[in-house]
Amino acid sequence: MTPRVPAPASAGEGNPFTIRDALPADAPAIAAVLTAAFPTEAESTLVTALRATGDAAIELVAEAPDGAILGHVLLSPMMAGAQRALALAPLSVVPSAQRRGLGAALVRKALERACARPEGWCLVLGDPRYYGRFGFAADAASQVTGVPWSGHPAFQALVLHEASPLTGDARYAQAFGLLD
Repeated sequence: MTPRVPAPASAGEGNPFTIRDALPADAPAIAAVLTAAFPTEAESTLVTALRATGDAAIELVAEAPDGAILGHVLLSPMMAGAQRALALAPLSVVPSAQRRGLGAALVRKALERACARPEGWCLVLGDPRYYGRFGFAADAASQVTGVPWSGHPAFQALVLHEASPLTGDARYAQAFGLLD
């Protein structure tokens, strides 16, 4: 299996923002981004719980030149059968800043960081057209079971570095139980 290494993250031309690690002081701004981007507070509650349990393995923000937090991404550890993996969830950008490359830059930088970790895979539940451009594929997650979305085209995986195929039950961080 050939490792997939995502393209490096960059703000790009015309996108005046910086991708950086989330800081504890960013928590209220991140909660505001999540609340603006999603119809309920479930994702904000999830992020708070993942931090509280030490399961925020990679947490990044997109920051405007004026210091405003415009976007956020979090990756948390999980298991798929005997394989250690990361779950990409949630990804959010404030509606007024969407379609400017912030989400893509956040995903690329998070995956770049994930490649330096021991987990061989990253899983996501999301739009195949969006996440497919980063190398995520439903076929790679097709043998992962134990979650309601097993076998759904939106349930996708990306190999971060040489790893055995994913098989077996998915076990997300305990905080994901708050989304039920």
